[in-house]
Amino acid sequence: MSVLAAQFVRQGKKIVAIGRNYSEHIKELNNARTKEPFFFLKPTTSYLPTGGNVEIPRGVVAHHEVELGLVIGKGGRDISQDDAESHIAGYALAVDMTARNMQDEVKKKGLPWSAVKGFDTFTPIGSFIPKSSISDAHNLTLSLKINGAIKQNGTTGDMIFRIPRLIEHVSSIMTLEEGDLILTGTPSGVGPLSPGDSVECALADSTGKVLDEVKFTAVSRDAGYQFKS
Repeated sequence: MSVLAAQFVRQGKKIVAIGRNYSEHIKELNNARTKEPFFFLKPTTSYLPTGGNVEIPRGVVAHHEVELGLVIGKGGRDISQDDAESHIAGYALAVDMTARNMQDEVKKKGLPWSAVKGFDTFTPIGSFIPKSSISDAHNLTLSLKINGAIKQNGTTGDMIFRIPRLIEHVSSIMTLEEGDLILTGTPSGVGPLSPGDSVECALADSTGKVLDEVKFTAVSRDAGYQFKS
């Protein structure tokens, strides 16, 4: 295992986020299913270590999306599905925060999602989980609670495009580098956070053993950007 991959939050160069990879999530947002993996980029400056505050900008409706992250340990281009596993160093529990009302506006206009997904603190992130700790990445449970109430509770077995296909697809477009993070999509149950909300996320294996937890609090950001529809 490389030191750089284990320190991906500080050393990684990009976050590649897969969209629309769970059928029920596609339905809840009335989106169309894609014929191939669909992704966008998030800046690494959006990382928020567990225990921090997600800052909700003025005028923004911020939605939570809990996800399994893949940490790239060996870079590559045009990686085949057969070789994909060898490029994974480990995993991480993450939340892809989304400015939903901004996203609704830019989608109507055909504009990019960079601002929607890229605010500082908009990627709460857990600890590095070595690949050896997870026997089957497609048999994990992702859950998210707000103030103790379960909002998301899904299994990675419901991914439309599985992990080797995601790595193959992304690397056919852009080189994956050591320390990069691929977010693999979110199950259904996404929804808004309000200032003061306490959020707890968990990643568990098929036996129910908790592999990692991410906790954070939602707060208002009084400076910087203000969204006006």
